[in-house]
Amino acid sequence: MAESHNLGQKGEDIAAEHLKKSGYKILHRNWKAGKLEIDIIAENKDFIVFAEVKTRTEDFRMHPVTAVNKEKQRSMIFAANNFIQWNNIDKESRFDVITIIKKTDGFQIDHIEDAFYPTLK
Repeated sequence: MAESHNLGQKGEDIAAEHLKKSGYKILHRNWKAGKLEIDIIAENKDFIVFAEVKTRTEDFRMHPVTAVNKEKQRSMIFAANNFIQWNNIDKESRFDVITIIKKTDGFQIDHIEDAFYPTLK
């Protein structure tokens, strides 16, 4: 468990650095609304971005993006809605998924913008 937690933390660090280099300002990391959590909340001039980070090693059987299922999307949407209301955000929002795959020679980053649309169905 500790090893996977460390890998997940490293992945979130890499994702946050990737966003910064891409011109985003990191507002929060691991923001919680009760039991719900959003890995990274960032913004650029156009959007506030709620990002889920999934990190795996290259020998993992399924691509990490498959872990962002409907249930995870629904919890992110509820948490993001809380964040927007509590902070009186008046900016277009977007849900991104950032996957990090640890390879023998480094990390592969895939930033999927608009990974899903915020519907609660």
